[in-house]
Amino acid sequence: MSLALYNKKRNFKATPEPPGKTGPSRSKLSFVVQRHKATRLHYDFRLELDGVLKSWAVPKGPSLNPRDKRLAMMVEDHPYDYKDFEGIIPEGNYGAGIVEIWDKGKLSDLDNSEKKLAEKNLRAGIRAGNLKFRLHGKKLEGEYALVKLNNSENAWLLIKHKDAFATTKKYDSEDQTAKNSPINQSLSEQITTKRRNKKLQRRIAKAKPIGGEIPIKPGKLMPLADLSLPKKEFTQESPVKPMLAREMDKVFSDREWIYEMKWDGYRAIAEAKNDSISLYSRNGISFSSSYPLVVNALKILGINAIIDGEVVVLDEDGKSNFQKLQHYKRNHKYTLQFRVFDVLAINGRNTCELPLIERKELLRKLLPENEIVKFSDHIEENGEEFFEMARERDLEGIMAKKADSLYYPGTRTSEWLKIKHHKTQEAVIAGFTAPAGSRKHFGALILGIYEGEELQYIGHTGSGFNDRSLKEIGVLLKPLAQNNSPFSAKVKTNMPATWVRPLLVCEIKFTEWTRDGSLRHPIFLRLREDKKAKEVTRNGAKTVGQIISDEK
Repeated sequence: MSLALYNKKRNFKATPEPPGKTGPSRSKLSFVVQRHKATRLHYDFRLELDGVLKSWAVPKGPSLNPRDKRLAMMVEDHPYDYKDFEGIIPEGNYGAGIVEIWDKGKLSDLDNSEKKLAEKNLRAGIRAGNLKFRLHGKKLEGEYALVKLNNSENAWLLIKHKDAFATTKKYDSEDQTAKNSPINQSLSEQITTKRRNKKLQRRIAKAKPIGGEIPIKPGKLMPLADLSLPKKEFTQESPVKPMLAREMDKVFSDREWIYEMKWDGYRAIAEAKNDSISLYSRNGISFSSSYPLVVNALKILGINAIIDGEVVVLDEDGKSNFQKLQHYKRNHKYTLQFRVFDVLAINGRNTCELPLIERKELLRKLLPENEIVKFSDHIEENGEEFFEMARERDLEGIMAKKADSLYYPGTRTSEWLKIKHHKTQEAVIAGFTAPAGSRKHFGALILGIYEGEELQYIGHTGSGFNDRSLKEIGVLLKPLAQNNSPFSAKVKTNMPATWVRPLLVCEIKFTEWTRDGSLRHPIFLRLREDKKAKEVTRNGAKTVGQIISDEK
């Protein structure tokens, strides 16, 4: 078992967590459940196997009620010594927050076999995606199963078996937590705890960032003769426009839908014909010179296909980070990946008219194991729990897609939905106000969206900027200055305004739309260099009921 990913994510000069080393127990296998208050409260469920702790993040915690099917996302292996870890992971580190042991004890297979045979059975269960085991703890006792969701890379369900230790009553892990838990401390108590750890905080500031490129490891390709491909040829002209999703604000679970992670990067189409590679944006702008690492990885794969995905940069927490992607040319220390979630053609054959679930299975077989070009997996049916996991990890959100949906290039469809953790809106920068006080470059951006051919004012924002972004945006705006307002209606500003040609697009986080059609509490997130101004309209979020009625 490898602890390389565990070690890569952590700087042990700045965190009290144990370094990644294997170290099995002497005779009996162990388990531990750690209650972890990071961005959000969750439970870490860890089982000893082959000298490490196989680990799953369980948002709602384990249950003694067999009716509860708890979503459990498999994460990197942890070292054996982590079973005894409790304490504070300081800010700036992966998983920053408080960790406490909620339950621990002995682990066995269902037959209570001796250790060597038990490990063999547990190992086989993980490979099969159906891991059955017995726990002997203070809170958790009896038989359990971890069942891998179909076609998912790391999503499992944690289920209690019906036995003498099971309950039919409602079970909440929080009800079984000690009242004096450090996670439940008052604000003043937490401040005191932080003061005790000042020395550790100073070490964080001196620590070097964690990350770096992962070398390409070519995998073994499955012969395309083994793939069942349609006879129809792909005739769409290059560049191909990707299929687009509608936005909605309601999370739902449905057995006819699949759910993917929403990546925070640049949407990209790759046309690969052996070593001839074309990588470009949704608007046909070439990415080949910007991300040669992806192009080289596609060459190594040697595939003949048109694939759809997202170019992302992963930060030290393993999350896609758009700002780091925008600055990737200047800073290559973070991991660049192309997360691929659909395939339009293989060997010149059109796969767009196949159901999505079949296209994804073809794509899974097409792409070998590779650290740069990665298959973007999905889970089935459990959208609500999957979204809760995305919120727990403070990710951008999830994608919901009809399992039998066809692929329509350049079309926005209600069969693909994006459900975001935060409300966001793309906006056209129509001007900027003069800076006040010590602020430089500009005060606020004046924002608009297109309704038909007219640019409509939706407010302005002076929040969300730092010194670097103020300077960078200011440099981009100055050459676009013009005398006339791009709005047909008169717009009042609280400071003198400079109008610009409406070409730049940005993304804004906000709380709600006001009655007069403006953004309430808008905060600048980033520039969207991959979006054209004329494409920016008001996000039309629909509920599931509206979507169903539209389809009837």
